[in-house]
Amino acid sequence: MAKKAGEIADCQVLVIGGGPAGATVSTLLSKRGYKVTLLEREHFPRYHIGESLSISCFRAMEVLGVKDKVEAHGFMRKNGSYYAWGDEEWDLPFSHLPGEDNHSWQVIRSEFDQILLEHAKSEGVEVHEGVSVKEVHFENGRASSATWFRTGDDSETGTVSFDIVVDASGRNGVLGNRQIKDRRFHDVFRNIAVWGYWKDTPPLDLGPEGAIAVFSRENGWLWAIPLHDGTLSIGLVTGKDGYQADHKRLGGREAVYMDAIESCPQLAALVKPAELVSEVKSETDYSYVADSFTGPGYFLIGDAACFLDPLLSTGVHLATFSGMLAAATVSAILQGEIPEEECQAFFQTAYRQAYERLLLLVSVFYESYRGKESHFYKAQTLTREDRKGLRLHDAFLNIIAGTEDLVDVTTEGAYERLAARLRGDEGGSPAPISNHNTHKEKLPESPESAIGGLYMTLEPELGLHRTA
Repeated sequence: MAKKAGEIADCQVLVIGGGPAGATVSTLLSKRGYKVTLLEREHFPRYHIGESLSISCFRAMEVLGVKDKVEAHGFMRKNGSYYAWGDEEWDLPFSHLPGEDNHSWQVIRSEFDQILLEHAKSEGVEVHEGVSVKEVHFENGRASSATWFRTGDDSETGTVSFDIVVDASGRNGVLGNRQIKDRRFHDVFRNIAVWGYWKDTPPLDLGPEGAIAVFSRENGWLWAIPLHDGTLSIGLVTGKDGYQADHKRLGGREAVYMDAIESCPQLAALVKPAELVSEVKSETDYSYVADSFTGPGYFLIGDAACFLDPLLSTGVHLATFSGMLAAATVSAILQGEIPEEECQAFFQTAYRQAYERLLLLVSVFYESYRGKESHFYKAQTLTREDRKGLRLHDAFLNIIAGTEDLVDVTTEGAYERLAARLRGDEGGSPAPISNHNTHKEKLPESPESAIGGLYMTLEPELGLHRTA
């Protein structure tokens, strides 16, 4: 029967959210031949922060078949990172990594995200923009359908049934945050980001060409990201308590922002001849994680599952990483060759492991700051309470056992100091990470990297396989 105008047909996989996570999982599943419907509450293009992409995104764009479209758009080519952290300066070129053509991009997210969503449409995904999911319904304990409505007109509503739903709805979190309510905020990284966009700045001239530049300060850090439209994204990350005190003392958000820029000589020189061409925006960067990333008939990916302090530019990395994991796992479930519970355990372990490694690295990075007496930097390290719910021992072992899983290395002796800290010996003093912001993690794509006896393939066929 033909569907009525405005009706959304039932599908095999329903994806909630059209950002990088949702676009990744839906594209891969549609290319595999599954009937995929994606519901996005906004109309693209829409604004989003998170412009600096880690190098893992290059591989993700290749897997999706969209790399050439991203390259052709003209985004700023990112060849590495520059960090002025405490009393140290680090040039971190991606050219030092194994392989050829190691680069990523600094993107305007409204444009980048639209490229990915349009690519999903071109691969057969049924995309509905301006459609919100009100509730996911469970039948006999399993997610089975969702009630939707047109954004701005909740009188136009309906229900769509599915075999599996993937929640890629971001920090809004239709399932994990609003319904299941198992999202847990970490005691650390309770920060606020404040940022704006500048034009007519002189060249950044720090680090490799197109690099993100990060500058530590007494009560946080600042970023500078060059964009292909000629603007420079400049932002501040600072602790919530300190921000509120500065907001009251200085008289508002923009005053706090400008005061922070003036405290950094490099950025103060850049903005002196420039013009602020946007409002000063802000967002609370509380880090969180859901207790479970999967359950009967559903998966959580991207920011719907977890969110991490933005220091190492992990947002789009985790979105595409989890999207690829979810696509392979969902495909295996729909094929029916591996029990669903085993597939879910594989996904939960693989995604959680990647997140916890990055959580660990961010905390170590903050702890390495030379101004250790600063309240801000003390507040950014994992407490014993934070460690209770995390398998940080496993995360540590994964870093020790195979740096091929994450091309983030630390200076000599840092692993030993880190091990002492994870044992609860706070006498250890972790050294700074010397080649971070790469996140060139290997997906568990071979028997040697299997998790629970399962490994995934993206080519030539998407899915999970058992080791021999």
